[in-house]
Amino acid sequence: MKSILINGEVKSTIRVLDRGLQYGDGLFETMAMRNGKIHLWDAHWERLTYGCKQLSIPLPDKELIENEIDLICDENKEQEKFIIKLIVTRGEGDRGYRFSNVQNVTRILTSHSWPDYPNVYQTEGVVVRYCETTLSENKKLAGIKHLNRLEQVLARNEWDTDEFQEGLMLTLSGDVVDGTMSNIFAVKDNTIFTPGLTLCGVAGVMRKTVINLSKKLGVSVYEKTFTKVELEQADELFLTNSLFGIWPIKIIAKTRFTKVGEVTKKLQDELVKFRCK
Repeated sequence: MKSILINGEVKSTIRVLDRGLQYGDGLFETMAMRNGKIHLWDAHWERLTYGCKQLSIPLPDKELIENEIDLICDENKEQEKFIIKLIVTRGEGDRGYRFSNVQNVTRILTSHSWPDYPNVYQTEGVVVRYCETTLSENKKLAGIKHLNRLEQVLARNEWDTDEFQEGLMLTLSGDVVDGTMSNIFAVKDNTIFTPGLTLCGVAGVMRKTVINLSKKLGVSVYEKTFTKVELEQADELFLTNSLFGIWPIKIIAKTRFTKVGEVTKKLQDELVKFRCK
């Protein structure tokens, strides 16, 4: 199942000189579509808006994007849930890194089938490894979901079995930042901690949602740096992602968590209620 719209037209090719292809000059959002509605759409748009500002890419018209999303939904109306990916590039340009003042932004919308994640990942947890590929630090790019994902591509391809469901990425100095496709949270003494993302990493929309839900439950959330040792000393660990929501971690390296923690379970339940609104 795949629908493709490029600048509002049904086609599957872009110009060779598009800077998204030439230089990875753009941004993207991967969004969960449930029952005809994008979950966390406002949060996705907020991150895209911030990313466009950071990269000096003209922000597409929101109403135009929403109308194009509606077209994608009409083509997939028989699907209860699926994925919509939005890509925004700086558009076509001349050779060279410098971009011109006149930018004709390219909009790409695609739909994809919902991933076949086993339910036990939610109920029993997942097995996580550390990746050898490290993350580069850059304040200008930190937090945004830009198209330069080679670090995540290399990290995810360090394993090709079902033994692990996710890999955690670190800085060169050894601080844990996030997963290849997720953000990580640690619970210690009923307080939640998550790595700060001022130098690298992606500020996930589900990360933001979970922080807000935690505060609603009266649980404090703090940002801090983690080494591997500090992370493994937590009472609970869990991952977040806009598609799968919250996955408890049951094994990381040689550390095993015997059951889903109470704080993690409360957040999972609260997220279900939030999605039903």
